[in-house]
Amino acid sequence: MVEPASPQPKTPKVEPPSPLAALPKTPKVQPTSPLAALPKVDKLAAHALLEGVRKRLGSKAITQMSRLAVEAARARIQGGEPCPSLDDLAADVAARAQLSLSSRARPVINATGVLLHTNLGRAPLSAAAVAALARSAGSYTSIEVDLATGKRGARGAFAEDALARLTGAEAALVVNNNAAAVMLALSALAFGKKVLVSRGELVEIGGGFRVPDVLARSGAVMVEVGTTNKTRLDDYARALDGGDVALVLCVHQGNFRQIGFVERPDPPALVRLAHERGALAVHDLGGGALLDFAPFGLRGETPVHDSVRAAFDVVCFSTDKALGGPQGGVLAGTAAAIERARRDPLARALRLGRLPLVALEATLASYLEGDLEAIPTLAAIRAPLDTVRTRAAAWQTALTTRNVAAQVVDLAVAVGGGTLADEPLPSAGLALDPPDPDAFAHRLRAGDPPVFARIHEGRVLFDARTVLPGEDAALIEAIAEAY
Repeated sequence: MVEPASPQPKTPKVEPPSPLAALPKTPKVQPTSPLAALPKVDKLAAHALLEGVRKRLGSKAITQMSRLAVEAARARIQGGEPCPSLDDLAADVAARAQLSLSSRARPVINATGVLLHTNLGRAPLSAAAVAALARSAGSYTSIEVDLATGKRGARGAFAEDALARLTGAEAALVVNNNAAAVMLALSALAFGKKVLVSRGELVEIGGGFRVPDVLARSGAVMVEVGTTNKTRLDDYARALDGGDVALVLCVHQGNFRQIGFVERPDPPALVRLAHERGALAVHDLGGGALLDFAPFGLRGETPVHDSVRAAFDVVCFSTDKALGGPQGGVLAGTAAAIERARRDPLARALRLGRLPLVALEATLASYLEGDLEAIPTLAAIRAPLDTVRTRAAAWQTALTTRNVAAQVVDLAVAVGGGTLADEPLPSAGLALDPPDPDAFAHRLRAGDPPVFARIHEGRVLFDARTVLPGEDAALIEAIAEAY
């Protein structure tokens, strides 16, 4: 028997090699997000451009700013912008650091024509006050000790005695600002009781602080009398007849004036009425002038001694405005009223700090010695107009040698600081006409020292009454460089 032949295995068909097979294969490219190009925060913070600001602000601050810069860049990239370079991000961090450094308080030249410029620190201190600060700040000071006995003494005794003598009051108490003085007086003399205030005196001072808010915080109950433009003595009399009225509060209209169909009672008559009905009277003067400015052309600022003579139980005022000292507030009045304020629990919370107290003592010493020219604010107010104009002319001459054209012009100073709102003081200064006044003013503020001027009708004005003695050369240099 013949066996069938076994099937032969099929030979697989071999395809000829493709000519492309010899070429190297290109790997697949995955799309890369621009976000991946952002540097790590630590790498950015270590950039050489940031070495200077790192020394001034510290590594921790620069790291935080670097993180913010990276986060801001990430948001811009997600919005469709390209990824910034490492150098660009470092420049962003440097700008943030410079902004932080510029927020530190620095000496500036005030050529604005506002004498007590709130944003520029109000009254500059006298040389005596500055020297007293330097002596006290670096050492221990007998701020609250009796040198004769070695025991604890009265804090601020010299300043308070001097204020009592200068104002004619029986006693005085110093606190950290005038708003604190008013709040302490209300708390000590009228807590939980009614306080009468004219509707025309419910004012708002700088920073959004309002008299009704201060009254509420003090624990007193405000009762409005009269109308916005007219408040008569009879209005107070009717309210006093309602009973349980602790005091009548008179508030200065320091940063505005009412004119026309207006009426306010005579202060001495109002005080007499309050006392006849068993109430006290408090005057919030605000400014705190220890002398009459009328002989120098400034009318409308009530001197403190006038309010004391009107028999107000407490007169409250600032020490860093017309008085020309450091920031602080004063309660001056009868011994009984001041003692009640001194014993109030708020008194310690509101007391004046050690360094302002030292500066205030030195300022008041100048008053007692009759050396009013030593106090910069008073010297500026009292300077004759011819002297101010001569100074401006000297600036013009100096700038001419620097190829800067300037014109001597007559100006008017605003006292500022919430005092003498409608009483300009004649002055003189320079007017410049740069092509771009705003850019020029910006360069002035960016200088060292920064200079603050005023732009009026396209001209940049520099008032010679508000620039302090000894700042002339620095001002001329700053103007020439910015121009």
